[in-house]
Amino acid sequence: MKFYLLAISRKEGVMKRAVAVVTIGVLVLLAAAVAQEKGLKVKDLPPAVQKTVQEQLKGAELKGLSQATEKGKTIYELETTVNGKGRDLLIDATGAVLEVEEATTLEAIPPAAKAAIEKAAAGGRIKTVEILTKGGKATYEAAITKGGKNSEVQVTADGAVVK
Repeated sequence: MKFYLLAISRKEGVMKRAVAVVTIGVLVLLAAAVAQEKGLKVKDLPPAVQKTVQEQLKGAELKGLSQATEKGKTIYELETTVNGKGRDLLIDATGAVLEVEEATTLEAIPPAAKAAIEKAAAGGRIKTVEILTKGGKATYEAAITKGGKNSEVQVTADGAVVK
């Protein structure tokens, strides 16, 4: 009986060490991901990006500014609040605005987009709605909780689901 308990104790020790090693590995990966996106101040930005940020901050409150690398290109994310609603912008190194995400309400979007989002959320709850503007085209995105699971749906103004 003592041998059996000793064997179980050794297995538990091995398992605890294995879990610790895996946990440390995950923490290292998370730290690397966070390090890749670093917080900035406006004065740290390239001049073209500074100009765009200053223009976008008119009438807005700065919440955050970060830099990331996506597909080998430097992207800046500007997080703001305008009239109490969140607005995030992605800006490239030349100062061009690539994308704008703006918080809105379901009632404020086109009727066909609203109907498509409500259909996608049937039996669930719509948590947030945003207007996404990319390349001059707007789409509407909703975060949905349904059956204990979180998901998103993105639709066009005419209600077509974006893949």
